[in-house]
Amino acid sequence: MARTAQINMRVEPEQQAIISRAAQLQHMDRTTFIVNAAYEKAKNVLLDQTFFQLDEKEFTDFNQALNMPVRKNNRLKELFKEKSPWEK
Repeated sequence: MARTAQINMRVEPEQQAIISRAAQLQHMDRTTFIVNAAYEKAKNVLLDQTFFQLDEKEFTDFNQALNMPVRKNNRLKELFKEKSPWEK
């Protein structure tokens, strides 16, 4: 297995110029600059989907909502009886 994977992309000349200048200011080559920026952005996007902060009141309200009994949901019950699209 390769230690690295290739990513190809096309950008507008103005985008390339800005990225190149920013990379130069950071004493990086363009590839390293782009990979670092994309990697940090990707981590933040994923964290936004899995991590959230609550103040004390919000946490108490959230905990209460989690501990409430589950309401009967006949539509959901029927949905679980159906085959998944890949099983049909």
